[in-house]
Amino acid sequence: MALKAVKGFNDILPDESRRWQYIEQTARRVFELNGFGEIRVPIVEKTELFSRSIGDATDIVEKEMYTFTDKGDNSVTLRPEGTAGVMRSFIENKIYALDPIAKLYYMGPMFRYERPQKGRYRQFHQIGAEITGVNDPLADAQLLNMLTLFFREISLTEPTLQINSLGCPECRPNYRRALQQFLQQRIETLCDDCKRRFTTNPLRTLDCKIPGCAEATAAAPSVLEHLCNECDNHFNSVKRYLDLSATPYSINSRMVRGLDYYTRTTFEMVTGLLGSQSAVAAGGRYDGLISQLGGPSIPGIGFAMGLERVALLLENKDFTSNPELFIATIGSSERDMAFTLMDGLLKSGIRVEMDCESKSLKSQMRRADKLKCRFSVVIGENEIATGKAVFKRMEDGLQSESALTVDGIKLLLGAVK
Repeated sequence: MALKAVKGFNDILPDESRRWQYIEQTARRVFELNGFGEIRVPIVEKTELFSRSIGDATDIVEKEMYTFTDKGDNSVTLRPEGTAGVMRSFIENKIYALDPIAKLYYMGPMFRYERPQKGRYRQFHQIGAEITGVNDPLADAQLLNMLTLFFREISLTEPTLQINSLGCPECRPNYRRALQQFLQQRIETLCDDCKRRFTTNPLRTLDCKIPGCAEATAAAPSVLEHLCNECDNHFNSVKRYLDLSATPYSINSRMVRGLDYYTRTTFEMVTGLLGSQSAVAAGGRYDGLISQLGGPSIPGIGFAMGLERVALLLENKDFTSNPELFIATIGSSERDMAFTLMDGLLKSGIRVEMDCESKSLKSQMRRADKLKCRFSVVIGENEIATGKAVFKRMEDGLQSESALTVDGIKLLLGAVK
């Protein structure tokens, strides 16, 4: 029986990997332009980190985490999200002592045990960014502008920005009570998960995709109607900064987050191109998380985007990189020159291929066609004797002569477009 990958854990093959590299490289460029530095944290963390930060009553902690006991009898977990680990590192390494205002970004795999579906797997990958040490709504707007710029830089206009405010520990309890009073009258129409959430995390009922729950909560009170003055002013300032920078957005008062640590500004980049998996990036402010994890009382805001979902939006774009030149040889004695030329051109940054198996000239040219090489050249006795050869542009058969030197070939490839 042939071995297969574990369900929900996927191979990323070269054609797909090129798309991922494009997304990652663009993210690095845009993030570092905005003053962010990369942080790399472990895949495995102590389970307590996630139960304290994400919340014991969340679906992630209750149902989805890959948790096990290691040989030291410690309960450890494969990270289900990135922010908690980054904040743990921020505290443990006392990054705040150098400067409480830190801009950090990360990339890597996350793990959740849930039903695999297109764009959502048990091992999935995220790119995220965090800003610590700034309460001002200007930081919220900068992060949202950066996220919007990233999508523009990868030529995607479909994901649109939606924003909301979840209030703070001062005003959210009032909204929670109002929502529970509303849900109490409709409790029997809710799904089993939402009946459980009614007590533990009632805001999550607003996010349920089951039609009966969506209908039951359609007229639910809005969190925006229960904000305290400070939270209301903060949210209005975020909107004002977005307007000043001409960043398009819409308000989604039903937006909630699946993690307990979020406060005030929350947001999602949403698309209609991926079916039910509409959010390709999401995040918000988490002003109490750092102190909750044992650090100083420092605010923070961040987001994460799903790499698989962003890649799906780019699946019609070709990221193939084809060789500039295929060197074919007629006899074995010409292979030394072909190899030397290939080596020199590769060291000059020009992608070249040649036959490694002494196949017939016809087979070599079939290989050049298969690889979609831009040019081909055939080296035989005459080419060795004269030090020159005819190069053929594969697209239209245009022929050009060049010296069989690295500099001569580079000149030809640059001149013939």
